[in-house]
Amino acid sequence: MQDITFANAGVVLAGSLTLPDRGAPVAGVVMVGGSGPSDRDNDTHFPPIRRHLVDAGIAVLSYDKRGVGGSSGDWLDATVDDLASDAAAALDFLRARPEVRSRAVGLFGHSEGGWVVLRTTTLRDDVPWVVTNGGPGTTPAVQDRYSLANTLRRTEGITDDEVDAALAAYDRVIEAGRRDADFAEASRLAQSPPTAFTAHAAEVDEHYWTFLKRKQDHDPVPDAMRLRCPHLAIFGAADDVVPVADSIHLFTAAACHPHRDSRATLTVEVFPGADHRVRTDGGTRLAPGYLDALTRWIIGRTGDPRA
Repeated sequence: MQDITFANAGVVLAGSLTLPDRGAPVAGVVMVGGSGPSDRDNDTHFPPIRRHLVDAGIAVLSYDKRGVGGSSGDWLDATVDDLASDAAAALDFLRARPEVRSRAVGLFGHSEGGWVVLRTTTLRDDVPWVVTNGGPGTTPAVQDRYSLANTLRRTEGITDDEVDAALAAYDRVIEAGRRDADFAEASRLAQSPPTAFTAHAAEVDEHYWTFLKRKQDHDPVPDAMRLRCPHLAIFGAADDVVPVADSIHLFTAAACHPHRDSRATLTVEVFPGADHRVRTDGGTRLAPGYLDALTRWIIGRTGDPRA
């Protein structure tokens, strides 16, 4: 593993590049983290996946999001297009390495990173494959509402009526975002009347509100319809952050669209009992079979690195 930096659109992004100990050039993958201030390891999520991929002969590059770790800029000022452009720059950096087969480098995006890599893939015609890992097929507004509902229902002492009132408040704030309401109006709607949503909304400041309302209605389905390469969509069946069944339905509908490119196959893997990070046993380990399924699918589209 080595520390690397690459530039894109006025920012410098810092990351890690891990290369297999192979004599011949290998396939590669750029890993893109999830929402918030995600670093090159996406907290503790990426390292075990990285190790398995590298052991299978696949080079891995991951990087700190703008304003995180060693990267400049600020992710709160970024759009999905900005983040997609960063992923594209990472892709070009990895492809330029002599140890890597340039035409065998694809993208892996976790959660929000799924929206990002789908957008990256539609911006160019040279991405050979893309993986979304817990990547929603819905908009952020729909996904966040689903996550909020599950969080509230797990909270001791909150009744169904209180959950419904909190979700109604959430919906009012989302509608305010669509009107480009300012932070003061959004705060008023979240606090009056007080609901179980009020405490969650209090964690949002003005800068974050501007980011959220800009992002909330990003729809990944048009990007999925414009794909020109195979797509692997991985989910944990017990994911309480992303609506899995709805996401699979939306990705499948896009794959069945008559104008979808013939190269854009869709493979869906759902791991029973696994959470948003496709982990089981209380989030202590990746789901059985996950690493092998991911590696097998990538190698099936890049050729056996041992050959």
